[in-house]
Amino acid sequence: MLQADKHLDAKGFACPMPIVKTKKAMADLVNGEILEVQATDKGSKADLAAWADSVGHQYIGTTEEDGVFYHYIRKCSNDTVVEKTFEPTIELDEITNRDGLILDVREATEYAFGHIEGALSIPMGELDARIDELDRSKEIYVICRTGNRSDLAATKLVKAGFTNVYNVLPGMTSWKGDIKKEI
Repeated sequence: MLQADKHLDAKGFACPMPIVKTKKAMADLVNGEILEVQATDKGSKADLAAWADSVGHQYIGTTEEDGVFYHYIRKCSNDTVVEKTFEPTIELDEITNRDGLILDVREATEYAFGHIEGALSIPMGELDARIDELDRSKEIYVICRTGNRSDLAATKLVKAGFTNVYNVLPGMTSWKGDIKKEI
């Protein structure tokens, strides 16, 4: 089962109830938290994806098991505007042509639904505890969804003594290459 901060049981409900219940549950989440919605309505996949897009939340993806759809939605404020404070940065399309480590600091659920082949997943909230997993001699390309979390993570790595760190801009929302899924 994928990680989520809150779970919502909407099994047995038809449109529009999964959306109504999801909207109410999202109000209780903090920006960045992930809601898992369990639904049996086959239309819920299209409905919840469209709803999330229309209100600015990130629809991460869906899995299905025994007729139950597990939808994952990340609560977002308008985080498409990146407050860039960390230098240096590197363009998204440059990172696959270089010999370094792609460090994906998105949540594990976001990573599972699609990441760049070979990227290492260390969610932002686990970075302090797992920093010793990183090779200080390699260039590290820090990526997230939009460039905000990666900006913070890159700053944290430099403060910890890493010297070859780059914030990848734009983030995974603009990635056009192949993605690997682990769901």
